[in-house]
Amino acid sequence: MTPARVEALRQAVQHNCDIADARHAADLPLCQFLLQMRELYRWRHGLDFATVPPRAALGAWLAERELAWDALEAEAFVPLPAGPASGAELDPFDLEAINDHLAPHGWIYGAGHVDAGRPGFFLAELLRHEPGPPVVQHCGRELARGLFAPPAALQGGHTIVLRRDALARWLWMLWEGFALQRPQGPFALLMARHGITDTAGFIAALPALTDMAARVLLRHEQGEAVAAGWLEPGWATLRQALTDRRASLQLRAVRDLIADASVTLPALLDTDDVDGLHFWFATFEGLRTQACPDWQEAYVAWYAGDGGSALRAACARAAQRLVVQARALLAAGTDLAAVTAQLQAVFARR
Repeated sequence: MTPARVEALRQAVQHNCDIADARHAADLPLCQFLLQMRELYRWRHGLDFATVPPRAALGAWLAERELAWDALEAEAFVPLPAGPASGAELDPFDLEAINDHLAPHGWIYGAGHVDAGRPGFFLAELLRHEPGPPVVQHCGRELARGLFAPPAALQGGHTIVLRRDALARWLWMLWEGFALQRPQGPFALLMARHGITDTAGFIAALPALTDMAARVLLRHEQGEAVAAGWLEPGWATLRQALTDRRASLQLRAVRDLIADASVTLPALLDTDDVDGLHFWFATFEGLRTQACPDWQEAYVAWYAGDGGSALRAACARAAQRLVVQARALLAAGTDLAAVTAQLQAVFARR
C-alpha cells in the first residue's frame, strides 16, 4: 500500500472512531470519562508518559471534541478504502476481508463491540502473527483509535488481538492511580518485584511490564475462546439484546470470570507466573469480586505459600457454578426480566 492509501485508510478509521465516541462517550462515569479523555489527548498529541498534558490545552481540546461529537453523532459509519484495488471500499465491520488485504502490508484493523451497541475501531502496525489456533496478532503503534480501547480481544471467535500500545496506556493509568497514595496490595507487590519506586522507574520498566501483562491477557483471551465454545452463539445475541448498562457489564463479567476460572488463573499457577498473578489480582475489582469473593482470600493464601491450592479449588468451584448460571441466562433467552433476575443471583453478595 502506498503512503497515500494508508493515510486515506487512517482518516476513514479515525472518522468512524470519532462517530463511535460521539454516540457513546456519555455512557462512561464522569471520572472514567475524564481519565480516558486525558489519555486520548496524550495519544493524539504524541505526548510521552513523562509529559503532563497542559491543563488549559486539555480543557480547550475537551470542549472542541464535544462540539465535534455533536455534529458527528447522527452520522453513519463510512466504508473503508481497504480493498485490493484503488478506490475499492469495504464495510467497516468486514474484518476478514479488510485484514486479508492489510496484513501482507504490515497493518492490522480491528472492529467490534466493546459492550452491547458500543462499537470500537482501530488501525495499527502488525508486529507479529501467530497461526494458532487460535490465531494471535500482536499490534504495535496505533494510527487510529477511539476513546474505547480494550487492550485485548477475541475477534470472530478465532483470532486474539493484543494491542501493546493500548496495554501500555492502561498500565500507565494503573500506575498513576497507584502513585497517588501507594496502597498496599497486589500492584504494590508487583512494583516492588521490579524495584519501581517512582515514575521514571515505572517508565523504564514499562516494556517489560507490557510483555508480562500481554502474557496474562493472552491467557484470558484463550479462556474466552474456551468459554465461547460453551456459550456461543447465544451469548453474543444475549449481549446485543441487553440495553441496561449494568446488566451488560454483569453479563460481560460472567464470561470474563468463566475464562479466568477455567484457563487464566490455572495457567498462571501452572507456570508459576508470580508477576502475572500479582497483575491479575491488581485488576480484580468491582462486579467480579462480588461474584467470586473467595478469590481474594485464596490469593492471600497463595502469596503466603500454600502453592496455589486454595486458588485452584476456588477456581474449580467458580467455573462449575458460573457455567451453570451462564446456561441459565441463555435459557432465559429474550425474557429480559428473567435475565435480570438470573444476573442478580450471580452477583448476590455472599
